[in-house]
Amino acid sequence: MLYALKIAIRYLTANKAQTALLVTGVAVGVFIFIFMSALIGGLAEFILSRTVGDISHITIEAEDRDPAVLIDVPGHVLTVTERGRTRTATLAEAETWLPLIEAVPGVRAVSPQITGAGFLTRGAQVSQVSVTGVEPGRESAILDLDGYIVEGTARLGSGLIVLGRDLADDLALSLGQTVRLQSSGGVTALLTLSGIFETGNGAMDGARAFVSLPVARTLYSMPQGVTRIEIKLDDLNAADATALRIRSLTGLDAVPWTDGAEQLMEALNAQAQTGYFLKSFALITIVIGVASALMLSTYRRRPEIGIMRAMGAGRNFVVFVFVTQGALIGLLGGILGAALGYLALLPFPPRDAFEPGTLPMDITQGSYGLAITLTVIGAILASILPARAASRVDPVTAIGQ
Repeated sequence: MLYALKIAIRYLTANKAQTALLVTGVAVGVFIFIFMSALIGGLAEFILSRTVGDISHITIEAEDRDPAVLIDVPGHVLTVTERGRTRTATLAEAETWLPLIEAVPGVRAVSPQITGAGFLTRGAQVSQVSVTGVEPGRESAILDLDGYIVEGTARLGSGLIVLGRDLADDLALSLGQTVRLQSSGGVTALLTLSGIFETGNGAMDGARAFVSLPVARTLYSMPQGVTRIEIKLDDLNAADATALRIRSLTGLDAVPWTDGAEQLMEALNAQAQTGYFLKSFALITIVIGVASALMLSTYRRRPEIGIMRAMGAGRNFVVFVFVTQGALIGLLGGILGAALGYLALLPFPPRDAFEPGTLPMDITQGSYGLAITLTVIGAILASILPARAASRVDPVTAIGQ
């Protein structure tokens, strides 16, 4: 086998220009494979980070209690409702569950919240807002509020409020000014604007207000419990499995972000399928190129093959020589293409620094080892047909040529 390897290497070095051209062609195919892997993978990460990165990966919401049924007769149901005030559904034992949820593997952050509707008033101007009360110190546990702050600070405390840029502009508010916030239950609080954020999401920037959890308890008359628990994971793709684990551990209805995101998942799957097709075409190009070159080499070396057969070399020996030649071409081209791909992707920012308007290339998803492995396998498969053709050469006929 060592002798066969020496012969394969000699065949490759006999015509250096042809070998270099063949290896370069394989390297280009590998480069395209790696480039497409980094682009498709980076694009998926970018889409997920823009759509899911700033939302809860798992959400636990309090369920509204159904009114008590006094009489249940087919066609006639008499129920009890409370008049004069609106009751808010709560997770009354949230404090009990928080340590258990935080201990679940893969959970990065947990944010107990009180959410509700309200009205912001400044002078004669009134705006309807969605109020979110969060624990001081956990302002950026789910939404990166610190990263979106354009004025002031995201830190919340007693008597402070953080508003979106569009909402602050609509009310002509600036930092340090006082605004009146009235909850849907009629409770009013005077708050000082301590921060202004801008996410680029018009719905959020124009209608979201953040206050501290104690302020929200006062506004919505909730001395204990919360209305929602939001959970952030290290790996958002593990949301389904982690949600099931939290359900079994706490008995709470933990809902992963994938529920209701079928269209997004379908788009990502379609994008991944497109990437598979493009990478397959690159591999097919490599296989065709290697097979064509080795077929030509087999034809040109028929006399040499005939001499080897006449000296006692078996068909398996000849097959091994040409298969080894194909494997070496695939290995050299794969390594060269992977190196070029890595160097080409180095200037691109990492996945954590993707910016709109730029190619979201993820160097970590280049699939370098996979590209080299598939290239070597493809080159070996491409060399089998020429190798079998070479092994069937008749020594007398070949030497006579």
